[in-house]
Amino acid sequence: MAKQIFINLAVKDLQKSMNFYTALGFTNNPQFSDETGKCMVWCENIFVMLLTHEKFANFATKPIADTKTKLAGLFSLSVDNVDEINRILANGLQAGGIEPAEMKDYGFMQQRTIEDFDGHTWEIFCMDMTKFPTE
Repeated sequence: MAKQIFINLAVKDLQKSMNFYTALGFTNNPQFSDETGKCMVWCENIFVMLLTHEKFANFATKPIADTKTKLAGLFSLSVDNVDEINRILANGLQAGGIEPAEMKDYGFMQQRTIEDFDGHTWEIFCMDMTKFPTE
């Protein structure tokens, strides 16, 4: 089996969250989805499992964090260019996400941040390694 990444997120409104992630560019894999969880596919090896709090609690060994008020993690997705960053953010904002900070430009890397309805924080970025500082 190929190595894959599955990010599991507790969400309060499964359908609303699925619509948000679809707007960002994820697709739903119905084979691994039901009324308690939706498997959202970014690419061949990266998946986000949107789980109701009840379903998520079945896997958790600690209380579920309130990600609206506390940061539980930063999730980053790389794309090819700034236009793609802007397109994804525009779609996510239109779907109800919020952008908590302005775009950051590190010279070799540009990044924008978006939060979903539950406060899960995603950084969408692109890098041009030819512009990476050599000193």
